[in-house]
Amino acid sequence: MTEKSLEEEIKIQAQKSKKLARYMSSTEDLVENQIRKAMEKGDFDNLEGAGKPLRFEENPYEPPEVRMIHKILKDNDFAPYWIELGKEIDRDWKKLQDDVEYFQRYTSIILSSKREKMAIDRYESKKAYFFSEKRRELEKISKKIIDYNLHCPTYTMGRANLLINEEMYKIILSVESLIEEILNKD
Repeated sequence: MTEKSLEEEIKIQAQKSKKLARYMSSTEDLVENQIRKAMEKGDFDNLEGAGKPLRFEENPYEPPEVRMIHKILKDNDFAPYWIELGKEIDRDWKKLQDDVEYFQRYTSIILSSKREKMAIDRYESKKAYFFSEKRRELEKISKKIIDYNLHCPTYTMGRANLLINEEMYKIILSVESLIEEILNKD
């Protein structure tokens, strides 16, 4: 194929794509207008089952060969690996946030009254240990998120990767700004 004929073929395909996009757009508008008119006329009022929860016995998008497996798992309170992993990530993230809040309260208690140098040194070593532990926890959560993204069925259900340095900066900043605020009160 020559370069000129390739360019012509690309132009033809682009024109076809434009026509298809215009057609799809007009069809979508047509359907939306019909739905809106029906709502205004009240065609959707008093439908059978209105206000009741929807029941999805079968997932129409689920491949038939795994339907029975998922039903057995669901009946026995199990979920696919990626769903369980997502719940675990949420629990780990909540625990991390709770730990940061707890350490902030601890910081407030320790620094709110006059302490000896030895107590302050002990606090500083605990603070350094706390930061290193939170970095390790963030790294574990980050690995779980990557694993989750690899196992979840569609990319739209994936989670954003964790930027460990940014998250650590937020944690350190929250503790250090609290320390500065407490020390400036005195």
